[in-house]
Amino acid sequence: MAWIKVLSANALGSGAREVVKVGKRNILLLNHENQIYAVENSCPHLKLPMKSGKIKDGAIVCSFHRSAFDLSSGEVKTWCPWPPGVGKLLSMVSEAKTLPVFPLRVEEGNILVDVPEE
Repeated sequence: MAWIKVLSANALGSGAREVVKVGKRNILLLNHENQIYAVENSCPHLKLPMKSGKIKDGAIVCSFHRSAFDLSSGEVKTWCPWPPGVGKLLSMVSEAKTLPVFPLRVEEGNILVDVPEE
């Protein structure tokens, strides 16, 4: 693993989101309440993008099936509750999995992410 410069810190103002490519991964950088996070831009349920997910109680919520993942750890807070009734069936497509999160630091005005090689 190595620290990779992915974006200027100035390019990610409060509330901003940006998807960057690191190797084969699409990493979602987001600035929530002046804290920058780096998470996989793919929901572990059906691999749909997380960029438009809402932030609620420190978790990012998938806009498709409303699975929620802790921004700091990727821990599952809620697994596929949507749509009502059908969500339970959809949750059986894939067992609950954490959302990959990546170590991040800001150095000399740049955001660096530590992403393991695939």
